[in-house]
Amino acid sequence: MLRFVVRRLLQVIPTLLILSVLLFAWLRSLPGGPAGALLGDKATPESIAALNRTLGLDQPVWIQYLRYLGRALTGDFGSSLVTGDPVLGELGRALPGTIELSVVALLIAVGLGIPLGYLAARSHGRIWDNVTIIGTLVGVAVPVFFLGYVLKQLLAVDLGWFPPSGLQATDIDATSVTGFPTLDGLLTREFDASWDSLMHLVLPAVTLATIPLAVIVRITRASVLDVLGSDFVRTANAKGLATATVRDRHVLRNALLPVATTIGLQTGLLLAGAVLTEKVFNRPGIGTLIAEGIERRDYPRLQAVVLLGALIYVLVNLLVDLSYAVIDPRVRLK
Repeated sequence: MLRFVVRRLLQVIPTLLILSVLLFAWLRSLPGGPAGALLGDKATPESIAALNRTLGLDQPVWIQYLRYLGRALTGDFGSSLVTGDPVLGELGRALPGTIELSVVALLIAVGLGIPLGYLAARSHGRIWDNVTIIGTLVGVAVPVFFLGYVLKQLLAVDLGWFPPSGLQATDIDATSVTGFPTLDGLLTREFDASWDSLMHLVLPAVTLATIPLAVIVRITRASVLDVLGSDFVRTANAKGLATATVRDRHVLRNALLPVATTIGLQTGLLLAGAVLTEKVFNRPGIGTLIAEGIERRDYPRLQAVVLLGALIYVLVNLLVDLSYAVIDPRVRLK
């Protein structure tokens, strides 16, 4: 097991290296540049050339990349071309909000998706199964931003059940410990701040969870149906084993392998969906950094955000691979 983990972690290095090369070349092939975006209407060829010299963007791309790689290996990902602040500091302030949103959305998707998929398979061909299939099709088809605006208008603006935007109410003086608003309120016993953060989190998390929830339901349903038709399940039922025993030890345990793979893949999509969700609900986070970075051609910020997302995706899928041995003892990691 340890050798497997070490080998997978070592694979992260070439993965991030290749991605950094492709990302570096792609960003610098885009029309325009940070100098023109920063100078705006006052940009002239002379001022753009001068600013490019100041930023080091007049050097060949391979020289720029080697300098960037040398700084990155020491933990320095540069400073934002827009704000001048270190990129790592910006990520440290923005990442907790995005992680909190993504984790809650994943918990909703997994916590509801697996039971709903199992119940749909057990009622195959009946009303509940048909309702589940239709619901998952709608969940996958509706774009995240459209659903977000609908929920925001209906439940926040019209009914007033939830706050329409932000991380917390502006009149709450909450103590920040970890950067995660809901968790900080629990740690500092400021339960009103924690509750307010949770209420701000409900609509964005439900919006972000919709597509992963629909996918997990469908995969779970298909996997359970496949296992239910297996000989060993029919044998277990014929022996008179309790329904709970057949469900837990035989059906779910064997059906969860493809579901675990799907959860790992959906985690990467959650990070992408969080960008749109944060924009809809005006939540500060990685989405804000990406939007501003694209608009202003902020190369250091975009490079750091994309590489961080790739690292999270690789680590999550490593955890998924490790979960295989827990779910099914027949799986051996070599």
